[in-house]
Amino acid sequence: MEVASVQNGGSIMWFFRDKGFDDKSINKMFKKCKRLEGVQKERASENWSYLNSIGIQERKLPSIVSRCPKILALGLNEKIVPMVECLATLGTKRCEVASVIARFPQIVSHSVEEKLCPLLAFFQALGVPEKQLRKMILLNPRLISYSIESKLTEIVNFLATLGLTRDGMIGKVLAKYPFIMGYSVDKRLRPTSEFLKSIGLSETDLQRVTMNFPEVLSRDVSKVLRPSFAYLQRSGFGDRQIAAMVTGYPLILIKSIKNSLAPRIRFLVDVMGRQTDEVANYPDFFQHGLKKRIELRHLLLKEKGVNCSLREMLDCNQKKFLLKFGLFKGHA
Repeated sequence: MEVASVQNGGSIMWFFRDKGFDDKSINKMFKKCKRLEGVQKERASENWSYLNSIGIQERKLPSIVSRCPKILALGLNEKIVPMVECLATLGTKRCEVASVIARFPQIVSHSVEEKLCPLLAFFQALGVPEKQLRKMILLNPRLISYSIESKLTEIVNFLATLGLTRDGMIGKVLAKYPFIMGYSVDKRLRPTSEFLKSIGLSETDLQRVTMNFPEVLSRDVSKVLRPSFAYLQRSGFGDRQIAAMVTGYPLILIKSIKNSLAPRIRFLVDVMGRQTDEVANYPDFFQHGLKKRIELRHLLLKEKGVNCSLREMLDCNQKKFLLKFGLFKGHA
């Protein structure tokens, strides 16, 4: 519906004009939400003011309304206020509620009784502690839009096939990485788990990866995991070594080759003069900062003429490192 025809329909146009929206933006909002045609300026203004009152900055509201114009058509006391108050009861600070709505404004269009309460009950039944429920909603408010029956239950059933139990283990995975519930089991999660098994991870290894680093399961095999695996092979690591490294530090497969893996391996071999076998025994090498930890500590040890393993060099905080090798004086 074009702006010219909307102008005859009601005062909502003058509201948009007053808030600084241009004709193109207004047209897009009317196409996105037909309900706007019947919304009066008073309701839109009331909803706008309420959102501003809970901590959403005035300058952010145009973007929020553009993404979810329906938010101006919702009944304030029927939809928006109940959702805000329910989120607040989770122990969420007012500013955090505002942040959730700013990132996913569609959350206020869902029913507390029909969507949020069943969702919370679903997670509690899986052993997710109440304090973790707050973090899950904060991290991924889009959860409320997922169907429990066709989406979330499928994710839970898939995790159960990996050997995770429903008496707390699956709940911990979902709480640790709530974004996993946004992925397709057939298109992403299952292919990734099959790939991990194909490179040598046992069922127990896969369970450990899923429990500690569930984000690895959400990565694309062909675009991320396989290229990283191939790079490690080209770098001289054997398949068994790679499987052991992935089990020890699964994030190695989702680190950037260009910005993370390659620079560290080059420094290890070309500058430190070490063998890649050392990394196979200490895959956590890849989690340490190259400039701030690896290069700096190597330089200090070289100046001191100290030889040690990568684990001895890196697996401690800075104070312990300096004390361990007698480097504290002048470097505190």
